[in-house]
Amino acid sequence: MKVALLRETYPGERRVALVPALIPSLAKQGWHTIVETGAGERAGFPDAAYAEKGAEIALSRTAAVQDADAVLQVRSLGANLEAGRDDLNLFRPGQVVIGLCDPLGQPQAVKELAERRVTLFALELIPRITRAQSMDVLSSMATVAGYKAVLLAANQLPRLFPMLMTAAGTITPAKVLVLGAGVAGLQAIASSRRLGAVVQAYDVRAAVKEQIESLGAKFVELKLDTADAEDKGGYAKALTDEQVQRQREQLAAVVAGCDVVIATAAIPGKRSPLLVTADAVRRMAPGSVIVDLAAERGGNCELTRADETVVENGVTIFGPTNLASDVPYHASQMFAKNVVTLLQLLTQKGELVIDLKDEVIRETLAAKDGQVQPPRLREMLNLGPLILSPQPTPINHLA
Repeated sequence: MKVALLRETYPGERRVALVPALIPSLAKQGWHTIVETGAGERAGFPDAAYAEKGAEIALSRTAAVQDADAVLQVRSLGANLEAGRDDLNLFRPGQVVIGLCDPLGQPQAVKELAERRVTLFALELIPRITRAQSMDVLSSMATVAGYKAVLLAANQLPRLFPMLMTAAGTITPAKVLVLGAGVAGLQAIASSRRLGAVVQAYDVRAAVKEQIESLGAKFVELKLDTADAEDKGGYAKALTDEQVQRQREQLAAVVAGCDVVIATAAIPGKRSPLLVTADAVRRMAPGSVIVDLAAERGGNCELTRADETVVENGVTIFGPTNLASDVPYHASQMFAKNVVTLLQLLTQKGELVIDLKDEVIRETLAAKDGQVQPPRLREMLNLGPLILSPQPTPINHLA
């Protein structure tokens, strides 16, 4: 069996979906790796490093893909709407494609790949269960983004993070507020604490209070009735209009007293909840910084603009949408480990097998046999129900 690693074509994307160190583990399961030349260079992995581990270096994208049973990408069509379209003519029916493709935000892209009869695994759909943690790309990348967001804020803030007692006087610590206590938020808390800041954190899910406090931060409690604020996947549910208004009003006072806000609150497939109003920003001290990791879907801050830096009343607001790409070496290591673990799950006795009785495989499968697979995507696309066969499906790697 052959697996192809492609060079990323999304503007500014520096990550790569497979690192050289993992090639031998794939070889043990019968996979021969083909790498498009230059695929890992921007992440710090030259072609020679792949060749040393036994990979074949293909001089063109077409050569890498044409005989491959599986194709690995960081960004497939959907997460790479413009440049990713060029790959449609390269993929052949039955070929397995594994990558990020924003299925809930761009379901039409999944439909286009399905129409090419590509077998697509959307990494965003990895279920949030214990067994799938080793394949959870979103959590891995959120870890990197949460860390990098704090460094971005610390670099911009015109004051130090830690408290310092010096002969020149005492420097008071910076006050950091983290909005959202998912993976990115918890990493932001930990990183801010390591730099010496005083940290508060807010999440609509009261259940995460213990996690926040275990990292040394203070949990911000608002007067909201949010007993049922978490869905079965562990994500925060949308609040009522009344709850949203009360939340914004109460958060404004907390935001005003902070030097840094790291915003990470997001709901999959929906607009990011608006937590920090323009008025709240104007109440912050000049020089304060907001890093809005929810910028890709509108942002948690009213003034955020995706991939831009906004300055309002002396407050700097960053809206990065691909912060993990700024740490490409380790982000690629983590991403690749997640992807290889999934590919190994799909490999049985030297064959690529899609066993729909396996929850991880079933939930992550976005397209197969010309059909969009997940019921919620079919509903979004106004497609009828799909009857799935529970029998494992071997993929003919010679087709």
